[in-house]
Amino acid sequence: MSEYSLTPVEQRQIALLHAHLQAGDALEAPFAKEIFLIETHIAGTTHVPIRAIEPTLQPGVALVLRREPDNPHDPLAIPILTESGQKVGYVPRDRNEILARLMDAGKFLFARFESKEWHGDWLRIAARVFLRDV
Repeated sequence: MSEYSLTPVEQRQIALLHAHLQAGDALEAPFAKEIFLIETHIAGTTHVPIRAIEPTLQPGVALVLRREPDNPHDPLAIPILTESGQKVGYVPRDRNEILARLMDAGKFLFARFESKEWHGDWLRIAARVFLRDV
């Protein structure tokens, strides 16, 4: 028998690992790749305290994506949060279907803040969405 062998992993262990990754904990994988998926604006910034959040949004800052399948307005909803858990907005409905399906299949997606521009009381925020492939 080889000194290397496959070990069965319980679904519970995978869920714990995935929860740590979504919480933003640094858990490096030896051959992890960040695969760029889309660039998009963040929808719904007028429904959050964006003026308080805006100063923390600097180029390259990581943003957390979470699924919200019980959202009454969109079962494919994906809120976008700061690493501290403040909701910034959502992936726009017309861009979220494939991302939601990937997340539902257990893929780890995240975003990076790209730019911001005030238009009156509305803050237009651009972000790039990535898949972390391990």
